[in-house]
Amino acid sequence: MLMNDNEYLEILERVKALIVSARHRAALALNHEVIEAYWRTGAEINQHREWGNRFIENLSRDLRTAFPGITGYSRRNLWYMAQFAEAYPESEIVQRFVAQIPWGHNTTLLDKVSDPEQRQWYAEATLANGWTRDVLALQIDTHLYQRQVTATKTANYEDRLPPPQGELALQGLKEPYVFDIMADPITAKERQVEDAMVANVTKMLLELGTGFAFIGQQYHLEVEGEDFYVDLLFYHLKLRCYVVVELKATKFKPEFAGKLNFYVSAVDAMLRTETDQPTIGILLCRDKRGLVAEFSLKDIEKPIGVSEYKLLSEWPEGYADLLPSAEDLSRRVEFDPDGEA
Repeated sequence: MLMNDNEYLEILERVKALIVSARHRAALALNHEVIEAYWRTGAEINQHREWGNRFIENLSRDLRTAFPGITGYSRRNLWYMAQFAEAYPESEIVQRFVAQIPWGHNTTLLDKVSDPEQRQWYAEATLANGWTRDVLALQIDTHLYQRQVTATKTANYEDRLPPPQGELALQGLKEPYVFDIMADPITAKERQVEDAMVANVTKMLLELGTGFAFIGQQYHLEVEGEDFYVDLLFYHLKLRCYVVVELKATKFKPEFAGKLNFYVSAVDAMLRTETDQPTIGILLCRDKRGLVAEFSLKDIEKPIGVSEYKLLSEWPEGYADLLPSAEDLSRRVEFDPDGEA
C-alpha cells in the first residue's frame, strides 16, 4: 500500500505533539521534585539557625564534595532555601504554586515581593503566561499586581456583560498600562503611539495580557457609505470576543466614550458572530480623570473601560531591555531547576 503524504504528515505532527507534551510533563515533574527538595533542605537549615553562618558554609562545601556533578548548593543558594521554607511554611502551598515554576523565578519572588498574597499571585501569573525570569522581574518592578488587581478601575463591564465575562474583563483591565515604545512621553501623538505599539506588537501583547490576538491597526469600518477607522482591533481568545482599543494622548473627555461606544456597536453589528460574546471597548488616555470617566460611562450601553497608559521611557532606565523578544514570547517557562541567583 502506498503511503499517503498528507496522512503521513498528520501522523508526524501528532507524534511530535505527543513527544513535546511528554517532555514538558517530565520537566514539570522534575522541577516539582527539585523545588520540594530545596524546601525540605531549607526547613532543615532553619531548625539549626543557631549554629550560625559557619554551618551554612560547611554544609555547602560538603554537599558539593559529596555530589560534584550537581549544582545549586552554593552558600547563597542554601540561604535562599532557608528563606524559601520560611516564606512558605506549609508544604501544600509549595506543591500547589511555587513548585511549578523554576527556582530562579522563586528567588526573584523572595528578593522582590514580601507580601505572601502577592508572591502567590505572581507565581500563578508566571505559570499562566510563561514569563521568563527577567519578565517576571519587570512585572514586579512596574507593579503589575497593583495595576491589575488592586487599582481602582473605571469600567461598566460588570453592569453590561453577563457573568463571568464581566468580572473577567474587569480583572484584565490594568491601571495604568505601560508600553515599551520609543516615543516622547510628553509630545507623542495618538498615531505615533499607535504606530510604535504595532511595530512592537509582541511587547504590546505582553502588556495587554494573556489571550489578546492582534487583528489590525486603523481597522476600516464602513457605515452608510462613510469610512471609520478603529485605532486597534483585537480578539480575546479567553473572553471569546472582539476588543476595540482607542488611544488618546490627552486627558479623558466625555465625547471619547461616545465615539468608542459607536465603534463597539459597529463591530458587534458587522463582525460579531453567534459564537462570539459581546464586543468590549478599552479607552487608553494619558489621564483618565476618574470621576469624569465614571459619569461618562454611567449611561453608556456598551461595555467600556477607561484606563491610563504610560510609556516605558517614564520608568527607570534599563527596564526596556528586560522585555522579551518574539522568540521569548513563543516559549513557555524554561526548566532550570538548578539556576542560582
